[in-house]
Amino acid sequence: PVGAEALLRWNHATRGIVPPLQFVALAEETSMGLVLGQWVLETACTQLRVWSGQATTAQWTLSVNVSPTQFGQASFVTNVVSALKRSGANPELLTLELTESMLMSNLDDTLAKMQALHRIGVQFSLDDFGTGYSSLMHLQRLPLRQLKIDRSFVQALLTTPNNAAVARSSVALGHSLGMSVVAEGVETAEQRNALAALGCDVFQGFFYGRPAPACELAEFERTRA
Repeated sequence: PVGAEALLRWNHATRGIVPPLQFVALAEETSMGLVLGQWVLETACTQLRVWSGQATTAQWTLSVNVSPTQFGQASFVTNVVSALKRSGANPELLTLELTESMLMSNLDDTLAKMQALHRIGVQFSLDDFGTGYSSLMHLQRLPLRQLKIDRSFVQALLTTPNNAAVARSSVALGHSLGMSVVAEGVETAEQRNALAALGCDVFQGFFYGRPAPACELAEFERTRA
């Protein structure tokens, strides 16, 4: 294991565990979206600080999805820096995941914010690659460390030749731009092996484990070691 991605669940008093598809969009329509986004960021940084004190997890990275509204805030850079300082987390172990549409909406503002955070060590990942309309000329200007192949291509990798071609092209593009390539939604050994043969660097999905509390991930790694 090299890290994890922060996933959000609502532990409702009567409905039990509510998945993000049922509440995140609603939260984004209100000011609660910004509050929630900052809470996730703060919690992730705190978790990185906890992991840093344990030998088996000290170098784990933690990826955090950033919403368009959150990223669009004038105070976004300040908010990230504050979360890092309050927690004492290593900025180089925090990865912020941005989508193609977010990156292309206001390139000058995007570039300024990314560069400001990149200077202190924060890493950036291009999420859901292949589902948007990126300009390759613009992408190469951005300080991206990681490209994530969308799960929709991974799921049909072995049955649809076009999806395999997209995955192969994504790996080649990512490497040519100096990025590592992550495949999302890997559920079987066959998918993992096919992606590895294409040169994919990192794999994420149910084949490796189900979503779990951070403390359980660390305990699993200590037991495995």
